[in-house]
Amino acid sequence: MERQEAVYRKLEEMDIPYEVEHHNAVFTIEEMEELGLPFQEDVVKNLFLRDDKGKEYYLVVLMKDKKSDLKALRHAIGSRPLSFASEERLEKVLKLEKGAVTPFGILNDEDVKVTVVFDRDLREKEKVAVHPNDNRATAWLRLADLVRMIEENGNRVLYAEI
Repeated sequence: MERQEAVYRKLEEMDIPYEVEHHNAVFTIEEMEELGLPFQEDVVKNLFLRDDKGKEYYLVVLMKDKKSDLKALRHAIGSRPLSFASEERLEKVLKLEKGAVTPFGILNDEDVKVTVVFDRDLREKEKVAVHPNDNRATAWLRLADLVRMIEENGNRVLYAEI
C-alpha cells in the first residue's frame, strides 16, 4: 500500500487527475482481462528491458495486445541488443516486483537511468491504465499527464514504432 500511496501523493502534488480500481493481485494481461475492469481498452503492457552490456535500461509501454520484436525495437530506438531485465535488476533499479512493472516505477529510479519508450500507437489514446507500483490496483490517467510526470522526474521519453 505504501508504494501506491507514494504514487497518489505525486499525482496529487502535480494536480494530475486519476481514477483507481483496487483488485486482487494480477501478473499477466490475461489475468487483468479476467478482472472485468471497466475501460479494458486503456490497459497497457509494460516491459523492463536492458541492453546487452547491462548499462542502459528501457521501460517499454505498449498496447496490451501487441507483441514486441526486440530486434526491431533496438533499431527504432538506436540501442545495443536488448533483452528482458532480470527480476533482480527490476528490484534494484525500479524497486518493483515481477508483475508490477509500470511507468510509475520511474518514481523509484533514483539514478534516473531508465528511458521510457512509448509505442507510437498510444498517442491516439486519451487515457492509459497502469498499476500504481502495486499489481493490486489499476490507475487510469491521461497519457499526456503520465509523460509529464516521467519527464519531470528527469527520465527521457521516446516514442517508437512497436
